[in-house]
Amino acid sequence: MPAALDASAAGRRLRLRRLESARIGIVDLTFRDAETADALCIGVLATQVFLDTYATDGIRPSVAREVLEHFSTGAISALLSDPATAFIVAESSGHMVAFAQMTYGSTHESVAAGNTAELKRLYVQERFSGKGIGGALLRRAEALAAEQGASTIWLTVWAGNRRALAFYVRQGYKDVGASTYVFEGEQYETRIFVREPL
Repeated sequence: MPAALDASAAGRRLRLRRLESARIGIVDLTFRDAETADALCIGVLATQVFLDTYATDGIRPSVAREVLEHFSTGAISALLSDPATAFIVAESSGHMVAFAQMTYGSTHESVAAGNTAELKRLYVQERFSGKGIGGALLRRAEALAAEQGASTIWLTVWAGNRRALAFYVRQGYKDVGASTYVFEGEQYETRIFVREPL
């Protein structure tokens, strides 16, 4: 890309970031692609949001093992080095407050075949929820998926997470049916959401 066009695109991104920051009400909110050094903070933030959402009755061994399996620094580092995975992080005053995780080419039997991307996780720290950060992250994830050639984005939401279910409906996603998440022999109903075209 010519330097002038690249600078123009960077200027548009900066203006968009400023507009979104003003709308969200967090003046110093920034978004960026995750780096290898972010593995620690992503893992800890993911652990916090996961436990706030899914461990409402407290911690038990299966929940603890799931957290350690998916959100350890090593597990997140492996994902960050996977070319089929991308993370976008949101920061306020240099502190990570949210992230989105995408997996390109991921498919599901309830999602039409084609160029797809899965929004694997969109986690916002509780005290920053309700400020528009989730919607802003989702728009960035959609744009990134489209840049990678995806025409459809899909995700699953735990059926008991009413706030997330309502959020994706508001964002224009369609509930296309139920699925089941299994961990250590325990089954959890999830709902599959799809947005197409991007």
